Amino acid sequence: GARGDRNPRPKPASAEEKAPRVAPALQRPPDGLLEAAMAAEADTTTPVLQEPERSNALLAVPKKGRLFESVLAMLNGAGLQFHRPNRVDVATCTTLPLTIVFLPASDIPSYVGEGNVDIGITGRDVLLESREGDNVEHVLDLGFGKCRLCVQAPVADNVSDVSQLAGRRIVTSFPNLARQFFDALPGGESTKIRYVSGSVEAACGLGLADGVVDLVETGTTMRAAGLEVVADVMETETVLIKSKSLRHPEMCELITKRIKGYMTATKYQMIMYNVARSLLEEAVAITPGKRRPTISQLEGEDACAVSALVKKKDASAIMDRLEAAGATDILILDVQNSRM
Repeated sequence: GARGDRNPRPKPASAEEKAPRVAPALQRPPDGLLEAAMAAEADTTTPVLQEPERSNALLAVPKKGRLFESVLAMLNGAGLQFHRPNRVDVATCTTLPLTIVFLPASDIPSYVGEGNVDIGITGRDVLLESREGDNVEHVLDLGFGKCRLCVQAPVADNVSDVSQLAGRRIVTSFPNLARQFFDALPGGESTKIRYVSGSVEAACGLGLADGVVDLVETGTTMRAAGLEVVADVMETETVLIKSKSLRHPEMCELITKRIKGYMTATKYQMIMYNVARSLLEEAVAITPGKRRPTISQLEGEDACAVSALVKKKDASAIMDRLEAAGATDILILDVQNSRM
């Protein structure tokens, strides 16, 4: 009996245990956009969305890349604070019935175009590359992430005209835009366009390409790879887009207003000063405001208090001009948000 206790016979396997085990990476992806987005990485825990998350308006934003930090700053400045559990690609807005979905920027136009999400933030280049332009509505240029999509070639090759690359090997992460550009060149239809998902600038040095089509922001990466710009394909920046089959139009309108208010706040500052009434006309000419300045009579004095919006980049020069014009007590205040 004691020997049997130490070495018990194995129990027959249950039906569940007999079933073949499937590696996590090969499991069928969960149904639905949000679950699929959260399961994009094999080691990410996939929570099941509960109500009211499924009934919320859905906003898609880039989950990483060059736009990520700027988009987060904009959401925070627009009052769209959210709670995002660690390593989860879905977040719940803490102030509005809004769910924020973190997706690859290149996928966002498709999800918005199909109506899976209501509104999205991505690059204009990504939108045009996706060919979803007829299925989404452009709402707003967001003013950041500005750069150029350019044809580049090795400096050592002395390519003086982009037509010299027609019919040759081009590597890019934007095959549709590259094909459209080269097809418009004489003999460009025979250009061999090859797609790579990253490190495009290395393609020429490794012998994979005669030229590349890639984004240029500062040009540092391009020059380090021994490349130079041969031609511009397009200029791009971050854009706000919405589905043509909106499920939550009121919420999307509110989000748009908040983002517009934040954008105004990032461009302008409030200037405040006092000035004698005899000098008021000259001072107001210096600070006309976004629409008109606010003017108040100073109690007991033949003078006025003036406040107006001025562009941040011009603020210091405007203060100098006001002081020279006789204004006093000049203050510059930051604007956190606005509605215009």
